[in-house]
Amino acid sequence: MSSPYNPQDEPNEPIDDLMLREEDDTGAGDRTRVSSSVREMASRIPESLSAIGRDISRTIERAISAKDDYVVAVKVSHEAQEKLEQLVQAGVFRSRAEAAAYLIDEGIKTQSALFDRVQQKLSEIERLRAELRGMISTEEKGV
Repeated sequence: MSSPYNPQDEPNEPIDDLMLREEDDTGAGDRTRVSSSVREMASRIPESLSAIGRDISRTIERAISAKDDYVVAVKVSHEAQEKLEQLVQAGVFRSRAEAAAYLIDEGIKTQSALFDRVQQKLSEIERLRAELRGMISTEEKGV
């Protein structure tokens, strides 16, 4: 009775899908071509691993430097897109996202009076909500 753990059942030679066996129907020219392709792919592995390492390193650097940034998806007009692209092409910013973030910050600074009024109205709205909640909880206690 044979067992899956019986070493006598194992083939003498390890199976390697990249190896070409003499009993294969492949001709000598095909073997040389396949062998060359395998060597070429293997020679590219260190370069590919290095590129992956650089990409990971850049991604980590960006993530660390952007720790206080927030990502917001916005739709912009074609004209706005062109203006952002001009800032990037001129070398003022590294990306359209960076240019857009700068312009948003500058717009907020320029419109500080508007944002002050908005904040006042939000405070007033919150005060009114609290007043309404107080009225409802008072009525519930009285019932």
